[in-house]
Amino acid sequence: MSAATPDRARRVRADAQRNIDALLDAAREVFATSGADAPVREIAAKAGVGLATFYRHFPERSDLIGAVFRHEVDACADTAVTLAAEHEPMEALTRWLRRYTEFLGTKRGLAAALHSGNPAYEPLPAYFRQRFEPALGSLLAAASAAGEIRGDVEPMELLHAVSNLCLPAEVDPARAGRMVALLIDGLRYGAKPWRQPPPVSSAREDT
Repeated sequence: MSAATPDRARRVRADAQRNIDALLDAAREVFATSGADAPVREIAAKAGVGLATFYRHFPERSDLIGAVFRHEVDACADTAVTLAAEHEPMEALTRWLRRYTEFLGTKRGLAAALHSGNPAYEPLPAYFRQRFEPALGSLLAAASAAGEIRGDVEPMELLHAVSNLCLPAEVDPARAGRMVALLIDGLRYGAKPWRQPPPVSSAREDT
């Protein structure tokens, strides 16, 4: 009995996590089309769970909205490491900024709720900065070291610039993509080409 208990507990936790993931994915899709005030029943049905399961994990709507926001922030920020490992610095930076642009589409669906003044959302801006600043900062540093972009761009400065380009709710995603591409081209202005450091001689000169 005691040997089976840990396995059962792990199964319960795994089932619960699957339900949470399904609810977050469903909520993201529903919020994108119907806004953050969409009926809970619609989200639960899309996730394939009952209302009791929904409320067990997210007793308040603010719990769900905050969880969706953090989930999307994590998913976007985590791609920075993967892209840096798979691509050259400038390509990794470009792909990540495109991914961040997609994230902003999700954020627009939550904007009204996030700016409603609900105290539950007060920690989210700090979470945004905590996750995104180092993620983008590492990509910028690598591209700058490679001589592909200028070296005076701050991560939060660039994040806000991209956000402003995608700010209007009615903005055409294709147009936003073109504007972000122009911004990326602007990062190249003033880049200092990387130079091979001179070889260090191991031989000692005679004096």
